[in-house]
Amino acid sequence: MGVLVALVIYARRFFQPIDEIANFYNTFQSAVAALEKIAALLAETPAVRDPEVPTALPRARGQIDFEDAAFRYSATGPLVLKPVDLHIPAGQTVALVGRTGAGKSTIAKLIARFYDVTQGSVHLDGIDVRELTGEDLTRSVVMVTQEAYLFSGTVAENIELGRPGASRADIEAAADAIGAGEFIRALPEGFDTDVNKRGGRVSAGQRQLISFARAFLADPSVLILDEATSSLDIPSERQVQEGLTSLLGSRTAVIIAHRLSTVMIADRVLVVHDGRVVEDGSPEELIAAGGRFAALYRAWQLA
Repeated sequence: MGVLVALVIYARRFFQPIDEIANFYNTFQSAVAALEKIAALLAETPAVRDPEVPTALPRARGQIDFEDAAFRYSATGPLVLKPVDLHIPAGQTVALVGRTGAGKSTIAKLIARFYDVTQGSVHLDGIDVRELTGEDLTRSVVMVTQEAYLFSGTVAENIELGRPGASRADIEAAADAIGAGEFIRALPEGFDTDVNKRGGRVSAGQRQLISFARAFLADPSVLILDEATSSLDIPSERQVQEGLTSLLGSRTAVIIAHRLSTVMIADRVLVVHDGRVVEDGSPEELIAAGGRFAALYRAWQLA
């Protein structure tokens, strides 16, 4: 009996290192695969690069100009934005409307220089965006998308990403301005509440409001909202509308939205269809004209 027990103990001691080696090998294989992906990413050549001799833009006014600008996603692909000439004065709020795939988000992403135009140019305050450094452009143009991403950390830290080093008073003021202060203070630890990974501790609408506060704290000259109110319920959207009305007064804003309430606060509406701007005017003018926007307006009223 004693011999049998000794054999069992010996077997355990013999196979335990082998089992650990097998586990280590699995971990090693995973690490190698991850390293290969990281190496491939680092080896990628950026499609959008800073210019060798950039033009300085300390503080943009927000004037945007498209000059014969067109774009395709690949060299052989179709034009998703046909050649367009467009002037947006500084301080104007413009809404882009149209069917899915019409080219609205493409226009917005070209302003933020997520891509470079295939032909023509896009200018910010008369300067081709390709002549600006990434730092100057991202300081001047902020884009809030449909997917609001929050990082692990507190609510205040996530808002502070809009302007690193901002004071607590400025952070709370930005949240109050867009209607997020009330729900944030109602969280267990207020602005010091940890949102957990990817903002899992707050709802989708609350994540969007926090991302709005982050964007407003950044105080950009150009603010782009790409379906940014789609995750908000009606009460939250009304709070954001109040904030937008007061905060968009002095900056250029480009709003992509399917909700009538968001579109109607714009000074100007651009109807995009098949990669072209087919209607341009104030909401009231386009409704009276009886075109595509008027049809969308009637559909919104019936919804």
